[in-house]
Amino acid sequence: MHVSVWDFIKSQLRKPKPVVEADLTGKTVVVLGANTGLGFEATKHFARMNPGRLILACRSEQKGRAAIDRLQAATGYAGAELWIVDLAEFASVKQFAAKFAQDGGRLDILVENAAIAPEKYEPTNDGWDAALQVNCLSTPLLGLLLLPSMIKTAQEHSVSPRLVVVSSSMHYWVDIEKKVSENPGILHTLGSAEYCATKAYETRYQLTKLLNVFFVRALNARLPPTTPVIVDAVCPGYCYSELRRSMSGLRALIDYLMERAFAFTTEEGSRQLVWAALAHEDHPETIRGGYVSCSNVTEVSDYVLSAEGARAEDHIWDEMVDILGKVDPRVTTIVDEYLVPRA
Repeated sequence: MHVSVWDFIKSQLRKPKPVVEADLTGKTVVVLGANTGLGFEATKHFARMNPGRLILACRSEQKGRAAIDRLQAATGYAGAELWIVDLAEFASVKQFAAKFAQDGGRLDILVENAAIAPEKYEPTNDGWDAALQVNCLSTPLLGLLLLPSMIKTAQEHSVSPRLVVVSSSMHYWVDIEKKVSENPGILHTLGSAEYCATKAYETRYQLTKLLNVFFVRALNARLPPTTPVIVDAVCPGYCYSELRRSMSGLRALIDYLMERAFAFTTEEGSRQLVWAALAHEDHPETIRGGYVSCSNVTEVSDYVLSAEGARAEDHIWDEMVDILGKVDPRVTTIVDEYLVPRA
């Protein structure tokens, strides 16, 4: 599928559908990046559906506590829990997953919303470009580490848990250069200081959203059809967001004018996250492995669907599993135990 600038503008001018609602009694919902923006607005929607547990996964203790207070004031829901996780640190992700495994609770919905969009290369303490680690390595790491809890929930409660990864329509406008995609170490190349010093970094955020789509499709392709866990990617649309707060100069001015012209409110954008987590409850296979946009399952980019994109997706999956398996051996065990080779 090809999306032009005009297609993008038309999609922004559509009136968003009302938020999908469901009874979440007894169910556990986890939202990453829940203290602000899309994550917080989605959390408010979930809170109004009476979840058994609602976990706000946030990087900052102070901001997380403030979010819980605002959530209770806005919805009356008093059972929200704050769990700390910093996706810029693999150790923090591992600790979060270990805590959840020890907690022993069910996991019905995991919304992986946290992302960053820096304008320049910023290495993490783990030695990766921050945008690549947060958006494309820690996000899959946490999803894979929590997969056994979702599968256990499905088996014990006869439900179809969902893993929702927030992507973007910006994935339509980027691909991976052949000189990179033909390299056996695609992620290592993309994360290197040398590569990040080139003009290619100007599209780093778009690229990370493409990699999110690849992850969802690759994971779904390796989940046995009998496994009732639904994995999907979702585009919230172009919304008012703190994600672009680091912009400056002309880019900031253009973004400001675009927001005033046709951006969705943050709450309107959050409805897409909720739709991806709850829609088609009676027929969840409808949404399995899908890319959600405008409250519908939509075709991904031509590049993703191409033979070149498919090869890149498979190579990136293999490299990612190798990288994350070294970060936490549980990843290798989970892949071997719960997933199957791509058909």
